[in-house]
Amino acid sequence: MTTAAAPIRTRARRGWTPSQIVLTLLGTAVAAVIVSPLAWALFTSLKSETEAVEVPPHWLPEDWTGQAWTAMFETGNITNWFVNSLVVSVCVTTVVLMVSALAGYGFARTEFRGKAVLMGVVMAGLMISPAVLGVPLFTTVQQMGMVDTYWGMILPQCAPAAMVYILYKFFQGIPRELEEAAFIDGAGRWRVFFTIILPLSRPSLAAVGIFTFISSWNNFLWPYMVTNNPDLMTMPNGIATVMNSYGIQWAQLMAGGLMAGLPLIIVFVFFQRQIVAGVAHTGLAGQ
Repeated sequence: MTTAAAPIRTRARRGWTPSQIVLTLLGTAVAAVIVSPLAWALFTSLKSETEAVEVPPHWLPEDWTGQAWTAMFETGNITNWFVNSLVVSVCVTTVVLMVSALAGYGFARTEFRGKAVLMGVVMAGLMISPAVLGVPLFTTVQQMGMVDTYWGMILPQCAPAAMVYILYKFFQGIPRELEEAAFIDGAGRWRVFFTIILPLSRPSLAAVGIFTFISSWNNFLWPYMVTNNPDLMTMPNGIATVMNSYGIQWAQLMAGGLMAGLPLIIVFVFFQRQIVAGVAHTGLAGQ
């Protein structure tokens, strides 16, 4: 005797709700606004200089050419600028991670005289624009003989008030019981910091490192102030110098901008999960 197979029940797919449609359209519009400047820069860089300044402008090139990209490599020292930007950004990121992690942990877990005053100084650093400090920083660097040096570009960018605050808020959220258990087992403060605190802080450390790297890579004003040596110029400064020397060539300008921004786009594509996780773990999303 055979029995009929039970019918397979399939769950009907729900249609889109009005709120989902509105959010999808809104997200698409925001994405289009963000992507459109990059698309315009790319298409303009593939035009001839004559076509790039035509009025009215048009999106797609009539004659596709890589002349602007070739000219950028011929007229500018792209490789040297890229290496300088990489050296400065990596060094700044390394120092900022060390300083902000130690300072944030010290403020979050230790008690000492003058702690409130020092924390107030750090918070005050969040309210002062770096442009305001340009002249006194340059005077200090000049007196120390670090003009036209890597150290002159690196050290003034290593005062990470915002990064100290980010890690300070994260360290406050780590249960103290973990440290107390390690202290009972005989671990010292430094061992607790390196073996317990830092491994738990990887999402926040990754976010701080990425934010610092992007900020240092995009920094135009300070390297422009502190160095006149063409061999030490970073990507933003080098591209601006080429544009000033040879006039405003819009196709070359767009090609240079894409060259400077490409590493940051790659960093964001590969580390966007760490950025989101870091912001979520530091508590910045709700403050």
